[in-house]
Order: sequence, then structure tokens, then C-alpha cells
Amino acid sequence: MDRARGEGRAALVAYLPVGFPDVAGSVEAAKAAVDGGADVVELGLPYSDPTMDGATIQRAVDAALAARTRPADVLRAVEAVAATGAAVLVMTYWPPVDRYGVDRFAADLASAGGAGLITPDLIPDEAGAWLAASDAHDLERVFLVAPSSTDARLARTTAACRGFVYAASLMGVTGARASVGAGARDLVARTRAAGAERVCVGLGVSTPEQAQEVAGYADGVIVGSAFVSRLLEASSTAEGVRAVGALAADLSAGVRRR
Repeated sequence: MDRARGEGRAALVAYLPVGFPDVAGSVEAAKAAVDGGADVVELGLPYSDPTMDGATIQRAVDAALAARTRPADVLRAVEAVAATGAAVLVMTYWPPVDRYGVDRFAADLASAGGAGLITPDLIPDEAGAWLAASDAHDLERVFLVAPSSTDARLARTTAACRGFVYAASLMGVTGARASVGAGARDLVARTRAAGAERVCVGLGVSTPEQAQEVAGYADGVIVGSAFVSRLLEASSTAEGVRAVGALAADLSAGVRRR
């Protein structure tokens, strides 16, 4: 993300769940996204109660869980993708980390070369163990804000984040949409006013045009469901990996377009 800022543009952040179509295939897809121009990769840790995930991501995560994808697989995937030079964060709901052991997970993530965690269901008020572990292992922590967040909540969340603040562009679950939430620009402005140095926008971005629009006011453009759709629609892993790389190239061109 620092490189993107140095180039005077927003970063492209690509989300892909580990374990779909299988662990090796998800790693290859993530590498293809990096080759296509993604600056940051979010690797999803499959979880059985993904309250923020829409139907597309849930389909992929259900398949990953059925194949018994585990946190150890995610950590191995982090190591493999981080070797590309891209920043790699794990997108995870909190129960799997809590069950694994918070400090143990933080230590293993740092050892694998991971940059930090995005935790959609954890709020700073309840994140004492993670705040301590991320400090101890020098990991980024990314919390979410939404259009409904009060100014006080924005300030508290921003103060707790390290890396960037994840601005959910609308109220609801993930999924490609015809347009990005109308309140996204205002949410980014409010979050910056609350003290955030970097704000990335997710939920709904799926096209180069949308990426260009969001890149005009945010520090990063987060794309998930559109990438996962390419894997779901492919007739083979190789075809899906190529499709992910092609989409990343298109979106990367979008965030670079003036």
C-alpha cells in the first residue's frame, strides 16, 4: 500500500478464500491476482458462520470447509503468497482465532510472513487480547466501519486500527453490485476526519469503472466476490486462475486510470 501511495494512486486489494477450489488452487489464484496487479491480498479463513459474506463467497467457503480446510492450511497459504512480495492479511471471523489461541495465532501468522488480520466481527472494545498480541508480534489490525457508524465509533475504531481502516460501502453482505454504495465517499471522508491515515473501501466493487471511481477518493479498493465468481464459474482450476489474473489486470488498470 505504501508503494501505491508513492505512485500517487489507490491500492488494489484482492480477497480470496483459502481452500477453494482447493488449497493449492487458492494459492495459485492469489498469486495470479498479484501478477495481475493486486498490491495487497486478503486470504479468507473459512468459517461456518460467515455473517458478512454474501452468497458467492459462502459457496466457495462451504466447499473449502467440506474439504476440511483448516487454519494451518491458511498459514501455509500466507507463507506461499507472501513470498511474491505482496502484503498478505488474513480475513477471519474471530472464533477460529480465539479457538486456535490468540497469541499463538499471531506468532504463527508473523512467522509465516503475514501482515496482519482483518476481523469483521470484532470491535475494538472487545479486542483486548488481539490488541496485545498484534502489538507483541508487530501485526496490522484492520477493523471495519460502516455508514451507520457514529463519529465516536469512527474515532475509536480508527485509533485501534494499524494498517488501514476497512470502510464497508453499504449496510449488508458482500457481493458484486451494479454500483458502489452512495455513502462510501462520505464514509471515507468521515473516517479520515476521525484520524485515519488510510481508508480502503469494500463491498460491491467488481468492475474497472467502479475501481476507478473508488480510487478517486479512497486509499485502497477491495474486491472479493468478483474474484471468487471467476473461480466458481471456471470449468477447471487453471481456467479460474487465469480468469482471476485477467480480472486483477483490469481492476489494476482501473485504479491507475486518471
